[in-house]
Amino acid sequence: MAINHSWDVSPAEAAKIQRELRPLVQAEDDFDDIKFIAGADLSFRRADKMCRVAVVLLRFPELTVLEEIATQEEVRFPYMPGLLAFREAPAIICAYGKLRTKPDLLILDGQGYAHPRRFGVTCHVGLALDVPAIGCAKSKLVGGYNEPGEEAGSFSPLIDDGEVIGAALRTRAGAKPVFVSIGHKICLESAIRFTMRCIRGYRLPEPTRLAHQLASLWE
Repeated sequence: MAINHSWDVSPAEAAKIQRELRPLVQAEDDFDDIKFIAGADLSFRRADKMCRVAVVLLRFPELTVLEEIATQEEVRFPYMPGLLAFREAPAIICAYGKLRTKPDLLILDGQGYAHPRRFGVTCHVGLALDVPAIGCAKSKLVGGYNEPGEEAGSFSPLIDDGEVIGAALRTRAGAKPVFVSIGHKICLESAIRFTMRCIRGYRLPEPTRLAHQLASLWE
């Protein structure tokens, strides 16, 4: 669906927009066969207020790279935990629009439902692009959890205020867990399953791992 709000807003207005859009997120699977998965990530240079955003498209389940998009964009919103969508989403959406083939599923290095207002950057981007989306963050923003089992694929619920908002997922034996939550058009069970199917020996799923590498290659 189209997101009609401005990205150039105050922090208070940004939080209000998140609360207004939250009911539009779909927390159940709404897709057919997954043939293409994309990952997105960003890196920042604070000195010149620029970001480099990368989107990598892979064939699924082989996880072979089909397209790589990287652009450099101006950063217009300050760094504020809980409002990263207003700093990152415009650049991600711009880079996504350059893909020749659109993915059936998008994975972001960021929060989805596991957010104080239950509307992190992955929810915002998934809703704006009308694409199933998974948030797979390297650290948690909110909530508590019990340490998952040591074997790959073990997970425990991430809970905030009595609600399951995501999962702490052990993607590799001995590695720190990642924090998986829904973004849009997918349930948590499927988000965990697809995240694990994208693991190839590293802690991070291949789509976001490769996007992170590409986003780090400043020109």
